[in-house]
Amino acid sequence: MTDSIRSNPGSWVLVSTILASSMAFIDGSALNVALPALQTGLRANGVQLLWVVNAYLLMLAALIPIGGSLGDLLGRKRVFAIGIGLFMTASLVCGLAPSIEFLIGARLLQGLGSALMIPGSLAIISAFFDPSKRGRAIGTWSAVTTIVTVAGPVLGGVLSGAGLWRGVFLINLPIGVAALAVVLLKVPESRDERSEGRIDFVGAALLAVGLAGLTYAFISAPDLGFGNTRVLASLVVGIIGVTVFVVVEARSAHPMIPLTLFSSRTFSGTNLLTFGLYGALSAGLFFLSLDLVQAQSYSMAAAGLAFTPFALVLTALSRWAGGLVDKAGPRLPLIVGPAIAGVAFLFMAFSGLSDGPSHYWVTFFPGVVLLGVGMGITVAPLSTAVMSSVATHFAGTASGINNAVSRTAGVLAIAVVGGAALFLFSNSLRARTTPLNIADTARAALSAEAPRLGAASVPAEVSRDKVGEVQTAIRLAFVDTFKVVMLICAALAWIGAALAGVFVERRLAAAG
Repeated sequence: MTDSIRSNPGSWVLVSTILASSMAFIDGSALNVALPALQTGLRANGVQLLWVVNAYLLMLAALIPIGGSLGDLLGRKRVFAIGIGLFMTASLVCGLAPSIEFLIGARLLQGLGSALMIPGSLAIISAFFDPSKRGRAIGTWSAVTTIVTVAGPVLGGVLSGAGLWRGVFLINLPIGVAALAVVLLKVPESRDERSEGRIDFVGAALLAVGLAGLTYAFISAPDLGFGNTRVLASLVVGIIGVTVFVVVEARSAHPMIPLTLFSSRTFSGTNLLTFGLYGALSAGLFFLSLDLVQAQSYSMAAAGLAFTPFALVLTALSRWAGGLVDKAGPRLPLIVGPAIAGVAFLFMAFSGLSDGPSHYWVTFFPGVVLLGVGMGITVAPLSTAVMSSVATHFAGTASGINNAVSRTAGVLAIAVVGGAALFLFSNSLRARTTPLNIADTARAALSAEAPRLGAASVPAEVSRDKVGEVQTAIRLAFVDTFKVVMLICAALAWIGAALAGVFVERRLAAAG
């Protein structure tokens, strides 16, 4: 340990928040690569795979604002530490899950831990560092977290390739122990002294019900049909839940999401940008991992390595971009970064069906690098702009809201885009196998496999001379689906860039 860290409390603040954030980031990035192995290991269909991701995001989206508010009220250090402990416990349960249903339940608990832990990171940094140093501190947090996180996809690929996908969850335990030790021993406590002690649990419940209803409706619709009673009822419950949530928040004296914060153009603009860009990122990375392994025939380890340029480029740019905000303001990077990310998704949309990793450099590599450039220019300025656009005593709440927006975007993007992907894959598979003249029994069996997306197997009913053609049809059907998904992601990123241009102010005003 260096003397500077021993004598500088700010260094300890950064170490603790970096360790805890890295635990969550590694979990997410490694899991993206491990999804195909997880799907095979637990015999999950496409709907269940979507829920593995969305169960976690759903809890985050609904409860992160509560996590931020609890930190402001009870002490950011205390709530942060509780979140780390819950996340570690849930990770252990995930790693030991005996079935896909059990894993989905454990992911809900993991989301609860994250909802308490994640907003604490930036809130603690914002409370400790004064505005003149905050941008560089957040840039350091972004850069170092990414350096640690860069191992996530590689680690996920190596573990999954060795049949050890459960290690993706278990790796969180040693990181969590280190983070918890530093937080408890070295991080100073901070809280909002103006807090009146009331937490909006009603708002959290309404948001959770609303998002759960919408998620179930969009994920289930391709299989059951939008005319199905359960789908329609779920959709109605979701719409009503979200609508009533907005009404309650507007009228509440102690709302989970104070709508008055959105009177700041920059706060509104950054959250609109977050919704578009992080919705694209969530859906894009989810399907990129599946495409590499299930359609492009990458090994798990090769798929993990394929993500590495994204993290490396993001790391190289984050600290610089964080410092840039202190000098030039957030507006330009928040337009340019998402615009470049949109170009990255567009490039990957036309990658086609390749001959595997040997063609990576001319198919996916340019898009992965561009995505790293776009996010590297965006992440630190976005975090700094969000935290600096509100008064300091609202730091935890602002961080919670922005994280809730990003997770809500992920929930809805994966639900809507995932539901569309299930529908598109089924139709494309049918179209690509129609000219093959396979038997009706084989066609029915293949249709039953379609909900597994690219993991669909060639049914035993398919004659031996048609097996190769059907395997190719499955891969091409997923490539067709992947193309549409990437085009949607590009559009979302560009919409986010446009909204940032309209709403985000050129310069940050010092928050009180």
